[in-house]
Amino acid sequence: MSAVTPVSPASTVVGFVGLGHMGGPMAANLVKAGYRVRGYDLSAASLAAAVAAGVEPAASAAEAAEGADVVITMLPAGRHVLALYRDEGLLAAAQPGTLFVDCSTIDVADARAAHDAAARAGHRALDAPVSGGVTGAEAATLTFMAGGGETEFVRAEPLLSAMGRKAVHCGAAGSGQAAKICNNMILGISMIAVGEAFVLGESLGLSHQALYDVASTASGQCWALTVNCPVPGPVPASPANHDYRPGFAAPLMAKDLGLAANALRAGGVHAELGLRAAELYAEFAEGAGAAEDFSGIIRTIRDRSAQDTETSSDPSAQDTEENGTATA
Repeated sequence: MSAVTPVSPASTVVGFVGLGHMGGPMAANLVKAGYRVRGYDLSAASLAAAVAAGVEPAASAAEAAEGADVVITMLPAGRHVLALYRDEGLLAAAQPGTLFVDCSTIDVADARAAHDAAARAGHRALDAPVSGGVTGAEAATLTFMAGGGETEFVRAEPLLSAMGRKAVHCGAAGSGQAAKICNNMILGISMIAVGEAFVLGESLGLSHQALYDVASTASGQCWALTVNCPVPGPVPASPANHDYRPGFAAPLMAKDLGLAANALRAGGVHAELGLRAAELYAEFAEGAGAAEDFSGIIRTIRDRSAQDTETSSDPSAQDTEENGTATA
């Protein structure tokens, strides 16, 4: 395969499919960088918002890909990416040699299948999931984790730089997705740990600010604490100060941890914390956290702690638990 030169705004048309909470701001940042962007989304409202930001509207995903030099997709799941590539004409509509960059977070196997489908259709491909959430998408401070060939990465890097502040070439096809699920497994586990630490501090009479001031400059320092602090006060921009509005929504964390759990099981990796974090976030996302930032899980930790305290201090409840019957 011949060398691929980086794209430039003056000579590049970008097709963008998936203009939701993440894709919309990403496409808008490409427009700001001088790229001509033609976009499509099933949601009329999302498409209208992108058009207001300078994206040219397409009537279909296939139309967005026609004549494009690069096609970027940002979709909910692997099945959507594969259906679009294989069944809905996206690959067939593109001119030969088009670079397809999938920024969705999907299963590693699905990412590799997407690469294979693109190659069979005569195209190039990268999987390039992102970290940074909606705030990062809006501010163009995302981190991209890319999997695929070196030449494809070189070609895509200027686009990724227009939408984020860091892009890492992680390896061959699927490596970007592998890095993403490993990263978010760390994040999910650490947010639970930070939440439990704050609830423990509350029970011991420690103020949120005091714990933050210590841990943020000591060995407990981590992103979940210093950027997305799960309690109001210490980090004014964190979702906790805005009634846990996402941010990074809990259902998205549950999805990513579910992908990590699948990979753990498939790889035979003994990872108790990763699997347990996946269970906790799945439950949280299906209930109280359905519309919350993932840091809101601290409220579940706090509520369950209160329930456990009530149970341990109630002799009748203890007797019920021990004997399986309620006392008179």
